[in-house]
Amino acid sequence: MQAIILAAGMGRRLGELTKDNTKCMIEVNGVKLIDRVIRKLAAVDLNRIVIVVGYGRRSLMDYVSSAYPDLAIEFIENPVYDKTNNIYSLWLARDYLLADDTILLESDLIFEDSVLDCALDSEYPNVALVAKYQPWMDGTMICKDNEDNIVTFIPKSAFEYADTDSYYKTVNIYKFSREFASNRYLPFLEAYIKAMGNNEYYEQVLRVMTLIDHCGIKAVDIADRKWYEIDDVQDLRIAETIFADDASRLSKMQHSFGGYWRYPGMLDFCYLVNPYFPSPKMVYEMKANFDTLLREYPSGMGVNSMLAGKYFGIKQEYVCVGNGAAELIKSLMSRISGRLGVTYPTFEEYPNRLSESAREIFIPSNDDFSYTADDLMDFFSDKNIDALLIVNPDNPSGNFIGYADLIRMAEWSAGKGIRLIVDESFVDFSEGGEANTLLDNDVLARYPHLCVMKSISKSYGVPGLRLGVLASADCELINWMKKDVAIWNINSFGEYYMQIYGKYESDYRHACEKFREEREMFFRELSEIDFIRVIPSQANYFLCEVKDKMSAYELTLRLLSQFNILIKDCSSKKGFGHGKEYVRIAVRDRQDNATLVRALKLV
Repeated sequence: MQAIILAAGMGRRLGELTKDNTKCMIEVNGVKLIDRVIRKLAAVDLNRIVIVVGYGRRSLMDYVSSAYPDLAIEFIENPVYDKTNNIYSLWLARDYLLADDTILLESDLIFEDSVLDCALDSEYPNVALVAKYQPWMDGTMICKDNEDNIVTFIPKSAFEYADTDSYYKTVNIYKFSREFASNRYLPFLEAYIKAMGNNEYYEQVLRVMTLIDHCGIKAVDIADRKWYEIDDVQDLRIAETIFADDASRLSKMQHSFGGYWRYPGMLDFCYLVNPYFPSPKMVYEMKANFDTLLREYPSGMGVNSMLAGKYFGIKQEYVCVGNGAAELIKSLMSRISGRLGVTYPTFEEYPNRLSESAREIFIPSNDDFSYTADDLMDFFSDKNIDALLIVNPDNPSGNFIGYADLIRMAEWSAGKGIRLIVDESFVDFSEGGEANTLLDNDVLARYPHLCVMKSISKSYGVPGLRLGVLASADCELINWMKKDVAIWNINSFGEYYMQIYGKYESDYRHACEKFREEREMFFRELSEIDFIRVIPSQANYFLCEVKDKMSAYELTLRLLSQFNILIKDCSSKKGFGHGKEYVRIAVRDRQDNATLVRALKLV
């Protein structure tokens, strides 16, 4: 058995990183790609390692020769690497394919050791390693039958998103027997090059073989084993995260602030959305209009504030639409003068926009971080504040103040000349749901000092659209904010979503009812875990105290490293004091919640 590594490519998409070196000399977390693969191959009983080199070949050859003097490593030079593709690099290695059984792999791969073992240990003499299709994957796909035969190869030009449930991505690691290479593959390879030229991919030959009869190799699924193909700087960043040590991987994910769909199989219990909305029919309608929405400009603030007003049943002049609530928070807080009253622990985007000296902080003196309207009015009644923030339900505690008490607070704050800011991004999850909202024309008109913030991402389950609204009868403030944000701050997808939402309101109400049932069940299940204390919540998450066995960080780390589950470590949040540890766990659907509960029991 031998290994052939194809490493002649230029890696143009990696820019400066491959200015002077080929891709396999790039480091992932301090280790070169070529070192990772050679070290694995060195542990296998191989007769030799053959590397086909081209771009940057001198530095690669010098490095490998000096780093591995005791290994049988041979080089083949592709002098026309800039005019050919990997089909020609493999053709240059044809004499080696005729001489021995071969592990064939490309040099821009990073994979855990057990991936290669899938090929080495397979009883099949000829193998293509494959992985179930994930959205991040690109390149050649295959379909296989129940006996692992490759039914067809799907090139990029034939890719159909409607068929992805049956697709597997080739990992670009193959095992060819000498007999297969001699009698089947190389004759087809030679004919294909004569017909189509050298600027092609060697997998195309397997596709042609399959079209004529069958390619003669089996597809072996690597399941959930880790691997990644590095073509550009984004791929490199993701690979660095996937293949980091546990602590570094957690840190990298926490500092990416989302985009977790890029990480195969990870369950995100950190970010907070509705698991039951939008409905499949609404998603289908969005998809059906994708081409138009992609190619056309969105409307400006005038139209979008009208749509938001229609969405929530309030006057257009009361509404400013934002690219997510975050854009509106930044704008609003820049307008706040004086001191802000705030309850900790809370969503810190608001107070972090002000200096610490401009914050008047209330911390509840109980283990659940619960508080009432009376608690807030008692505490802030003699404080010199110009605005008071209430996140309702609060994040991360899930504490909730009911509608009647909020109206009392609006009266109280009006009498004291205090601007009242209520963020009700999670209010639809509360018992009573939409009946608790302050997004009401009469309420807003009666209390013009009241500002109501709502993130559409959270309860409506569309964080990718980046939508939020601020509503107030303080039209001077609203008009100022409309000028402060960009005129085209909302894209066409967000605009269309607001336009069609009315048709799906009943679906939304049903989704919230279903969610509340799931939250109750999830609360009971989490409460059975002996090392956490679950704090009741009216939102779509639970704040949990981690007791006895480990810290919040250790629990977060274990769930990620052992089960690929991400929760929110609240250690960095203000207001918890010393000596106690807390995590926040989002409420997802039944299947995902059950998966987390099982993981916690195993932890």
